[in-house]
Amino acid sequence: MKLHSNIIGEGKPFLILHGFLGMSDNWKTLGNQFADAGYQVHLIDQRNHGKSPHSDDFNYNLLAEDIVEYCEDKNLKEIILMGHSMGGKTAMLTAVLYPELVQKLVVVDIAPKYYAPHHQEILAGLTALDKASLTSRGEAEDFLKEFVPDTGTRLFLLKNLYWETKEKLALKLNLNSLKENIENIGAALPAQYIYDKPVLFIKGEKSGYIKEEDWPAIKEQFSQAELITITGAGHWVHAEKKKEFFKAVKQFIS
Repeated sequence: MKLHSNIIGEGKPFLILHGFLGMSDNWKTLGNQFADAGYQVHLIDQRNHGKSPHSDDFNYNLLAEDIVEYCEDKNLKEIILMGHSMGGKTAMLTAVLYPELVQKLVVVDIAPKYYAPHHQEILAGLTALDKASLTSRGEAEDFLKEFVPDTGTRLFLLKNLYWETKEKLALKLNLNSLKENIENIGAALPAQYIYDKPVLFIKGEKSGYIKEEDWPAIKEQFSQAELITITGAGHWVHAEKKKEFFKAVKQFIS
């Protein structure tokens, strides 16, 4: 599958993968910063997200294959790979299956364990939004409020809107496929896979995605893993604490 990406800067290839219901645009500001620091940054839309192709099939094996295919297509070797949440799961699987491709790995606020589906309200809101034939972004935000009360999450989701016609807003996401495959989003990384190169796990202090008791299992699969906790941040640690996040990642990758 030919993934859509935005490539900025020159230097060592640094691929960044967004989370569930996100897109490459979510990383534009940080992407520019890493490009300025001397990296060739690839901001990637994963399948069924952003401007990348839609598919009925959606699981981490396919998402990892997409990344490998992307690297082959662009002739990229010894990459740095970073992913947030769902993108972190894709990044971990890519690294354990293709260790020769991934030189360093950054995993943002996700562990290799199984997570039960927990996006039902958001998906219900997006489904209703998709059917509502809305004609302005303001109208869309008001509509989504009843499903997603948190302003930050709501604005993040509304980035998926685009003008399908002059009169009609639509979603870039392949919503049907994401709903059909919701069980696969929380899938665990198979325990037999290991990766013994440098890995940085970053968690938000206020996020519950990586718990203290997850660390022994993480170390079993990622022997060189280190963990940084960013104070005052939640699950969207890269958006909430950009400065601290950039500093931690830059220190690790250089």
